[in-house]
This record gives sequence, C-alpha cells and structure tokens, in this order.
Amino acid sequence: MLTTKIRQLVCGAMVAALAACGSAPVGPGFYRVERGDTLYKVARSNRTSVQNIVRWNNLSNPDSIEVGQVLRVAPPPGTATASTAPARSSNGSGSASAAAATASSSRGAAADTPSAPPSSISLIWPATGNVVRNFDGNNSKGIDIANAAGTPVFAAAGGTVVYASNGLRGYGNLLIIKHNADYLTAYAHNRTLLVKEGETVQQGQKIAEMGDSDNDRVMLHFELRYAGRSIDPARSLPPR
Repeated sequence: MLTTKIRQLVCGAMVAALAACGSAPVGPGFYRVERGDTLYKVARSNRTSVQNIVRWNNLSNPDSIEVGQVLRVAPPPGTATASTAPARSSNGSGSASAAAATASSSRGAAADTPSAPPSSISLIWPATGNVVRNFDGNNSKGIDIANAAGTPVFAAAGGTVVYASNGLRGYGNLLIIKHNADYLTAYAHNRTLLVKEGETVQQGQKIAEMGDSDNDRVMLHFELRYAGRSIDPARSLPPR
C-alpha cells in the first residue's frame, strides 16, 4: 500500500494529467481553479509565469482550464523555476502581457512535450466490446469501449497500480497503472475494482469489471499517457 505522502503526490500528478481530485483541499504548491480564473490570473497570484504552469502541468491548451481543476503552481521537487512572474503592461491592465505570455507558453509547451514513439509500448485491448468513441486529443482523451455491466477489464500492459479509487471527478471507479517512467494507462467508470494501489499486475490480468460509475452508460474509458500527455491508444493496440 502506498504511503499517504506518495498517494498525495500521485494524485497531484494525475490531476495535472486527468482532472481535479474532487473537492478535497489541495496541498502546498497546488491551486484549485475557481470561477472567473484565467491562467494568467493564477500565475500572477502565485508569483510565477504562465509558461511555468503550462510546463509543470503538461497543459496542451493554456486557454482552457476548468473550474475545480487542480494546478501545480510551484516547481516540482528538484526543478528550477525557469521564468519569473509576468510583468503588468504599462497601462496597468496586464492584457498585453497575458496575451504574449499565453502565446509563448503555447509554443513552449509544444516544444517541451516529447512525441511518443509509436512502437515503444505494446498494449492488448483492455476489454471486449464496441468502440463508441475514439481519441481526438481535445474532447476525448482516450477511447470508450461499450459492453455489458460486469464485462472483464484487463491490464493493457504490466506495471504497478498507482491509483485505485473514485476521487477523480468524472472518472468514477478508476484504476491507473504505471508501466515505466514514461507510460501510464487509465481505466475509468468501473463497477468493481479488483486490484489495489501498490499491487503489481501482469499484462492481461483481470483488474476490474466494466460499469457506469460517474457515467450515463456502461463502458470502459481507456486512456494512454506518455510523459503526462494523452496520446492515441489505438496506435499501440493490435488490430481488431
């Protein structure tokens, strides 16, 4: 079982990659987005820059943050702060600085986020059923596989379970498996979780049962993450 401190760190990493950790208080170095916030406002309030927040949270679109989303606003341990808080414009509005910072951070995020080699991880299909939604990188961060409640869910690759709970809003009963330093897979909306945090699983091992937790239909939402960024799982799955 992971220690409480490790669990908090894992949850912090996942909110940057997946969503906010419910409504629980956030720890030092993190900030929960409130209504009316912009990335520039969050950066200014926390005396850092938009570029830093984009990089620390692997944000693909700095113009799109959601109420309740948890953002890292302080450097991860062992990471130097690359840039200082953005300066306000001479007219006091800060809008010119915000626009410039946003444009710069978009370019920086694209440059800093590595592309995943398509053959660097080999997955198996995590469940049988019909693919009812494909990855698009924006509205869909993974693929949705529909089938009957209780359909077995399998580990797409071997690794260690780093999250097994229902604390991430919009994902229901969720499992996250860390495969190596770069890759994670996530399995959402399960009816039942069959493995625990800290447990080592083998490729093809039954880890859950399909359900509709925090969702309006029975299905498995399956994500593949490389260096914290969503990539298309279909590129690493065998043909069906």
